[in-house]
Amino acid sequence: MNSLRLQLPPLNGLIIFEAAGRLASFTQAARELNMTQAAVSYGIKQLEDALGVPLFRREHQRVRLSEDGRRYHQDVTLALEHLRRSTETLRRSQSGTHVTLSCSTAFASWWMLPRLARFRQDNPGIDLRLQTTDKDIDLDTEGISLAIRRGDGRYPGCHAAKLVDESIIPICSPAYLERAGKIATLADLKRQRLIHLDEPFRPRPNWADYFRAAGERLTPDDSGLHLNDYALVVGAALEGQGIALGWRHQTDHLAARGLLVHPLDRPWVTGLAFHIVWSRGAELTMEAETVRDWLGGDPAIPEPTWPARSP
Repeated sequence: MNSLRLQLPPLNGLIIFEAAGRLASFTQAARELNMTQAAVSYGIKQLEDALGVPLFRREHQRVRLSEDGRRYHQDVTLALEHLRRSTETLRRSQSGTHVTLSCSTAFASWWMLPRLARFRQDNPGIDLRLQTTDKDIDLDTEGISLAIRRGDGRYPGCHAAKLVDESIIPICSPAYLERAGKIATLADLKRQRLIHLDEPFRPRPNWADYFRAAGERLTPDDSGLHLNDYALVVGAALEGQGIALGWRHQTDHLAARGLLVHPLDRPWVTGLAFHIVWSRGAELTMEAETVRDWLGGDPAIPEPTWPARSP
């Protein structure tokens, strides 16, 4: 078998071709690559001569990929992206000091941030970086060490360790409950101003699911406040805007400080859980294993350094 050196064109020419094809401009490619426009044109010409195929159609004051060039550009882009990800993974494994945790904004705000000072105290040599996202991303493609997912523990291509069982209970501010008066039944709850989570990407239980799980054929009031991020839902409940569904692993510490109350003590354990997940295709660094095990140890939240809000 002939060597790759003889079968493949120079890597630098492929990098120039990727940029020129993506930008549909030799001038813009030169600017991005910090080269002259003449050097880009020469690199493309060398690549075309090596392949024996015109990759671009030169038109007045612009260039565009030929049909052969378009197909080749797709393959070159995929190959270079795969090489970039592999290089990034290798560098990350060698530096080994930073770990990325992908999670929702709500988990970062209401579970992780209150524990972050303790994490740094327990693990001073690890740079933990939180990456919030509104959907569950591919860990391999994005080069993510760990993520938080909701489900039954089965996630294609991933290992999983349970963090906490999913338990949901109504929450509101003490001020809202004082205005609303006693809420003794689900029917009383239904008549309140409800805060709804309209999650656009991840499946999440809603008020109708909560009432159904409680065995009541009640249609919740849909005229309340609708928000598309759970961090905003909790914030609205704290500000007395209505009653929300509280995921207990994120809101119990707020209730313990008196910032939230449970207007009706009817928790719902769904049978699902939140898990720490990591890719089956990439070995965790020692630092990522440390983070995973620390999270799984359900670390307590330190006592706040600021006073609790008065009811």
